[in-house]
Amino acid sequence: MISNDVSIKPSRAAAHCALLLRWSATAAGLLAAGGAWAQAPALPRTDSQLTWQQCQAITHNDSARLACFDRWSQQQSLPAAEVPAAPPALAGTAAPDAAPAAPPVDSTVPVTRVVEADTGRGCRNREYSTLSRFWELEPDAGCGVFGLRGYRPTDLTLAVSPDAPQTPTSAAPDHNGTPQDYQKAEMQINLSLRSKLAQGLLTGSDPTRQDSLWFGYTQQSNWQVFNNDLSRPFRNTDYQPEFMYVYPTDFHLPGGWRWRYAGLGLVHQSNGQSKPLSRSWNRYYLMGGMELDNRFVVTARLWKRISESPDDDDNPDITDYLGHGELAAWWYPDSRNAFGLTLGGFGKASQRLEYTRVIGDPGTSDLRFLVQLFNGYGNTLLDYNRNRTVLNIGLRLVDF
Repeated sequence: MISNDVSIKPSRAAAHCALLLRWSATAAGLLAAGGAWAQAPALPRTDSQLTWQQCQAITHNDSARLACFDRWSQQQSLPAAEVPAAPPALAGTAAPDAAPAAPPVDSTVPVTRVVEADTGRGCRNREYSTLSRFWELEPDAGCGVFGLRGYRPTDLTLAVSPDAPQTPTSAAPDHNGTPQDYQKAEMQINLSLRSKLAQGLLTGSDPTRQDSLWFGYTQQSNWQVFNNDLSRPFRNTDYQPEFMYVYPTDFHLPGGWRWRYAGLGLVHQSNGQSKPLSRSWNRYYLMGGMELDNRFVVTARLWKRISESPDDDDNPDITDYLGHGELAAWWYPDSRNAFGLTLGGFGKASQRLEYTRVIGDPGTSDLRFLVQLFNGYGNTLLDYNRNRTVLNIGLRLVDF
């Protein structure tokens, strides 16, 4: 909040002289107006202190507005008992066609204020498509740099599987865990945020396109919250920082589809544990996305693992299970419901089927009810070489 609250306190004698001169000029103006005050809007009565907002509300007569501000100025310099009363013509009843006097206004509000931005604009302006808002592909669909936004799903779910997690293993020496009495049901917590570091790097001041550079962070934790025998441990937590560069495109494809962006990224993923449970890998990837109206969205990523020395490689066979990319498709039949399918791996593969429903007002709410069914490899890094089926039910935040 920026305010402009500067007080000037002249001497008592100078103030009286200034008031007499100003009141004389006002009275002369009233006489010269030839009775025009009879048709002027009424000023607020002087039974109590005026506020500048009441004077500002007088918009149909400049002379009356000036006289009101004169009285308000007098009140700032003199004790209340010495403030001159308003002339009868000014304090009388307004003409029938005059605008009503402004209601009382809180005089503590500063003269100068900053008006908050409209939250329905920028990256939350639903006049733009899903991909335009998500990647801020146009200047008017952007929310600026260094703010926080959602990235990958942020979920809180109950995860249930037909089988309990198996003992972790890896093709790397000394990377096999010991059996634990894990339960089939656990809580899964996904947190994902990102921030735009720069924009307009190659597109400059183009009014219709805007490229961007992002930093993202994603964390997935699996919590054996019901497992009292093991003191309710976090079975695994995966950490994934990454950098992404996104370039806007608008190629028209058959069937009304539009290819909206292309990009590249660099990502590290690890579970932060030491041997024998340490798992990690580094990748760079290419990505792109297309959409049909505001009903269908398809995105794809193709990645290449960055090689590591055998002594540092926790999981040399990870691409045999997690493959070299993923393809995701979403269908939005209406403003409340969405269906998604993600195919991962292109190797031994995985499939993730999702349904979300808006909780609250579809125009403003970011909260969703979520049902998700996963089958395949890589539900967690610790399980990268385990084929699992997991049902998740809970809540999702799509953005902040």
